[in-house]
Amino acid sequence: MLFRLFYDDQLAQASYLLGCQTTGEAIVVDPSRVVDQYIAAAEVEGLAITAVAETHIHADFVSGVRELGARTGARMYLSDAGPPEWKYGFRGDDRVVCLAGGERLSVGHVVLEPVHTPGHTPEHLSFLVTDGRTSREPMGLLSGDFVFVGDVGRPDLLEKAVRVSGASDASARQLFGSLQWFRTLPDHLQVWPGHGAGSACGKGIGAVPQSTVGYEKRTNWALGNADVEAFVAQILFGQPEPPRYFGIMKRMNRDGPPVLGRFPAPERLAETRLPALLATGAGVVVDTRPAPAFGGGHIPGSVNVPLNRAFATYAGSVLPYDRDLYLLVEGGTPVLERVIRHLVMIGLDRIAGYLGSEAIELWAGSGHELATVEQITPAEAARRQAMGAIVVDVRGESEWRGGHIGGARLIPLPELMERLEEIPTDRPVVTQCQSGARSAIAASLLRARGWRDVANLAGGYSAWVGEGMPVEGKRE
Repeated sequence: MLFRLFYDDQLAQASYLLGCQTTGEAIVVDPSRVVDQYIAAAEVEGLAITAVAETHIHADFVSGVRELGARTGARMYLSDAGPPEWKYGFRGDDRVVCLAGGERLSVGHVVLEPVHTPGHTPEHLSFLVTDGRTSREPMGLLSGDFVFVGDVGRPDLLEKAVRVSGASDASARQLFGSLQWFRTLPDHLQVWPGHGAGSACGKGIGAVPQSTVGYEKRTNWALGNADVEAFVAQILFGQPEPPRYFGIMKRMNRDGPPVLGRFPAPERLAETRLPALLATGAGVVVDTRPAPAFGGGHIPGSVNVPLNRAFATYAGSVLPYDRDLYLLVEGGTPVLERVIRHLVMIGLDRIAGYLGSEAIELWAGSGHELATVEQITPAEAARRQAMGAIVVDVRGESEWRGGHIGGARLIPLPELMERLEEIPTDRPVVTQCQSGARSAIAASLLRARGWRDVANLAGGYSAWVGEGMPVEGKRE
């Protein structure tokens, strides 16, 4: 059996290629939309992708099941477990095979046995994997978002991201039941999870790419708790706010994401078109330069989402899905292609054009004024707050509970666009997060929406505490 892990650092997301080298067939589990990588890897190994499967309806990226099925003609194996409202909308496709758990699907001599493991989502499946050429017993478990290294999948996303009232408690109890099944598995089985450290699908996922059942029984906090009430309380406490786009992804992946065929190839936008574009509000100019460069001078009305390891998460939290996007990138074609890939991975497909960073100089050189976002020290932030400025904390609620600036208003970044009316337009604003990164994005959004006096606390709450400034709510 050939086994290959693919890992996307932006989304901390894992997908897997399993192939039978005897028959030349392969299956991909939990593919992303970047399907060329799987096709190329299979070709190198002399394999044909004849099947594609996924563990559940994903919330953090666009599923590549339909994309890969269209490119290869592979059968698509999808969960048929869970309630009617969480059945796949495209399960009527003649290449879709619905699984409820208990069946066996074979790709050559590689056998996958789906097991219904609800909790993270109601339809979630895990796959026991057997290399039929060497054994009749499973060698590992593709656990999806059920069991991670050192953590388990969060059960609150249906309620927090999709607004299914009361779903968190019921899902947590389902998850506890699924973990009792996991306890019965042999210790030697390998565990291949769907995410690693940094994913918003758990609150404390380990950075090691795989584990074993035995190791997780010994070390995973969720498997050390035998009381259901204590487990429910612990799993639901301190879960971070999910990115705003999670609800959009859940529905898109359930109903069937569009098949792209190829990634967008936007045209280069002439700088002379910018004034009209910004005046009409036809789209959003997304400046992907680092926050300090953006703060020092940017095209008024543009939004800053710096290209870094959190780019996809932040883009999905603040950018609209119903408007065209115009990208401002620094670094030429390779950087542009990275930005496009990250956006398409989370379904932001309306990429209508792009600009190079020289657009900043051309804008200023043609007589237009550049906008700025001032980066201020904790002492200056405190002075401005004392003079009447509003401090907006865009961290998560659990971070806030661990300590915050007195008098600040908590509006987590994923909620900012829906709560703009809570921020006065007639008073200065200071944005703040833990390090200054999320709040720099928030400051750019406020500036783009018409707030004129906006500053960002450089270094964020960490700098505030580091300089001995007073805090509230800090745990001893």
